[in-house]
Amino acid sequence: MSDLPRKAVTRTAKLAALPLGFAGRATWGLGKRIVGESAEIVGRELQQRTAEQLFKVLGELKGGAMKFGQALSVFESALPEEVAGPYRAALTKLQEAAPPMPTSTVHDVLEQHLGDDWHELFLEFEDKPAAAASIGQVHRGVWHDGREVAIKVQYPGAGEALLSDLGQLSRFARLLGPLIPGIDVKPLIAELRDRVAEELDYGLEAEAQQAHAEEFAGDPDVMVPAVVHQCDQVLVTEWVDGIPLAEVIAEGTEEQRNRAGQVLARFLFSGPARTGLLHADPHPGNFRLLPGSGDGADPENWRLGVLDFGTVDRLPGGLPAPIGRSLRLALESDARSVYELLGAEGFVKESVELDPEAVLDYLLPIIEPAQADEFTFSRSWMRSQAARVADPRSPAYQLGKRLNLPPSYLLIHRVTLSTIGVLCQLGATVRLRDELEEWLPGFLPEEETAAEEQAAEPAAEEPTAAEPTTEEPAAEA
Repeated sequence: MSDLPRKAVTRTAKLAALPLGFAGRATWGLGKRIVGESAEIVGRELQQRTAEQLFKVLGELKGGAMKFGQALSVFESALPEEVAGPYRAALTKLQEAAPPMPTSTVHDVLEQHLGDDWHELFLEFEDKPAAAASIGQVHRGVWHDGREVAIKVQYPGAGEALLSDLGQLSRFARLLGPLIPGIDVKPLIAELRDRVAEELDYGLEAEAQQAHAEEFAGDPDVMVPAVVHQCDQVLVTEWVDGIPLAEVIAEGTEEQRNRAGQVLARFLFSGPARTGLLHADPHPGNFRLLPGSGDGADPENWRLGVLDFGTVDRLPGGLPAPIGRSLRLALESDARSVYELLGAEGFVKESVELDPEAVLDYLLPIIEPAQADEFTFSRSWMRSQAARVADPRSPAYQLGKRLNLPPSYLLIHRVTLSTIGVLCQLGATVRLRDELEEWLPGFLPEEETAAEEQAAEPAAEEPTAAEPTTEEPAAEA
């Protein structure tokens, strides 16, 4: 039996204690103000202490608590450095590991789903987990055909833990909101709850991963491990070595960080165009930097290894063309056309009247990186953008409260912001506009897109005397 349901009382107690701790620190902060310390200093100390407790608790738990912490972790670059610094290490740990479940539990799950003779499927199986995440942990092994594999084993009771944790967290979402400027925590928790069933379904995950593995097979920039075997609570895939992206963020060279950022942006925009699926869990724990073919020492040849396809957005036509069209119009400073296009897509409700120029200014975090030939993402830039939309006195804050996010864009929006957060953690210089022109529908003018498609088509051959120019009627069966 898993430690998740067995320790449900402990889990609930730890999560329930969070708002009490927040309230206690608020009282402490009031006391500091009374004795004369400045509001700014007290506010930062309060935020730091609260954030440290939050991520300490989330890091000790699996289930929805860890899932929520991972989703928040990509936005740490939006925090003031004096606040982010003390618990950045805890966030990195949250992205890569969690307390393991007992070996006996792992063996029970494998026996239940692979059969009594499950050992015979493997030439080697390591009982010590190589990684642990929110709903399962990964073991390294060798499949019976000699391939090195990753065996993901789902925690028994993971579904109940996910729903219980996220339900608890949603009750005090208002208290968590101020920890990450510019991020609305409540809809993030709601979205995580809505996707619990999909997250637990290893069959859907296997389908999404295999679709990516086949499409990116032999790709010079992206590597996705193929699925080897799948059943209800066990997923076996090819093993991927490489440098975890968290390590690249912490100690990678400038060249490695730039390469990782470029191929991450490429994967974000090319994935939906090539597979009809959007990888929707872009935290650093799900990526590896792999030496490429040829000169493996040259970071320009390195590839991005992509893991964990438990959460995807299904986009059969790729990313919606209105995203590309509105971004192109924004780069042309056509505020009125951008406003009308966003209104047609449901971002501006009919009952609301907004200033088109203010809307354009609100979209600056997306527009600015696409304006330059190459753009350097940084924590300081992220903090400045977050401050603009998080300050209740700012026009951007007021406008953000009046904009509407249609459900079909919810996951796309979060994935885009999360990827920008990771690029800022990397401090990567990226040619983002190149990726938009190549992969984002609607970004190039229609006539330019049509010309490119026509140029890519093979020229029609002139008919010869030996080849009739008209088709013969088809023979009847």
